Formats: sequence, structure tokens, C-alpha cells
Amino acid sequence: MPNINVLVIEDEPIIAQNIKKILNNMDFSVAGIAYNSTRALDMLASRNPDAVLLDITIKGDKDGIDLAEIINEKYKIPFIYLTAHSDEMTLERAKMTLPYGYIVKPFKEKDLLAGLEMAVYKHAQENKSPFPTREKLNEELLSPITEKEFDLLMDISEGLTNHQIAEKHGNSINTIKYHLKNLFQKMDVINRSSAIRMILNK
Repeated sequence: MPNINVLVIEDEPIIAQNIKKILNNMDFSVAGIAYNSTRALDMLASRNPDAVLLDITIKGDKDGIDLAEIINEKYKIPFIYLTAHSDEMTLERAKMTLPYGYIVKPFKEKDLLAGLEMAVYKHAQENKSPFPTREKLNEELLSPITEKEFDLLMDISEGLTNHQIAEKHGNSINTIKYHLKNLFQKMDVINRSSAIRMILNK
């Protein structure tokens, strides 16, 4: 999945579908929509998202803040709270989970996209590690990656979106997606997060 893959955890179907419509663009894709905490836990395990939009008052035996604690402990991916509730007590409890953003409903499309873009970038910057050389990486891959693919791997590790990468290299979005798809196949990973995790483990 060349796009940044986002899991939407939101129990209001109209809002969830609106988010899906906004996110299905050149930089983001929706990994799935979970309408309750049980489904959210299943999708976190099976869909391998790069980021999460998380409603604090999600239905189920856990609320969004409980889910955030699990995300921090087990998945270590960025998440943004998306909620109509912004009272001080909720904010204080939410802050303890160190979210990468907090968007209050009703939200604007540009705020949602900018919030996600910033969350992915900030998370990448906070989790930087020494980068293996292309030669070292190729020693462990069945198919060697090209210099171009290696450059793109460094770009996604910096938290850049497809649009930002395309502008940086002077390529079209489709060209970038094509190269990223080939890169992920060679690395035997399914998306950005799994590619970065592979690099961090070198």
C-alpha cells in the first residue's frame, strides 16, 4: 500500500464515511473502519495501519483512551483523537497517552489532512535511527532495490507523503506509487510502517 494507511475508529457511520471520502486521495488510504472497540482491536492486529484516527467515546468495553494505551504499548504508531468531547477532564486523561493530535468535531477537511500529515512526520522524526546502506539492505533481500527505491525508502522514513515525495523528485504521484509498490514487494512488506520497522530492526 503506497499511500499512508489510516485506520478509522469511529462509531458514527456518517462521520466515518465522510472521513473515508476525505482520506481516499493521493496521500492517504483507509485501512478499515471500526465502529466499536472489539473490531478496532481486530483491525489493529490484521490491517497493519500506518496511523489511527481515534474517537474517544467509541462503543464497546474499551474507550478510545484505553485503545490509545494499547496502540502505544503494542503497535507504536501515531494516533490522533477525533471527538466531540473536549471537556477538561477528558483532555487531561487523553493527554496522558501522548497523542499526535486532537481534532474536535465538527472538523474541516484541511484540518484532518494537515493533522494526519503532521502526526506521521512527527512520529517519523521521533523514531529516527541509523539507516542501513543500500548495499547492506540488499544483502538480505531476494531482489535488490534500486538507488531510486532506496531514496524513496529514506523519504518515507522521514514521514513524507506521496505528494511531498513527488514534488521533491519532480515525478508524478503515480510514478512514486509505482516505485513504492515495487519497493514494498522487494522488501516483502505490505506498507510504510512495516517497511520502517524492518529498517529499524537492522
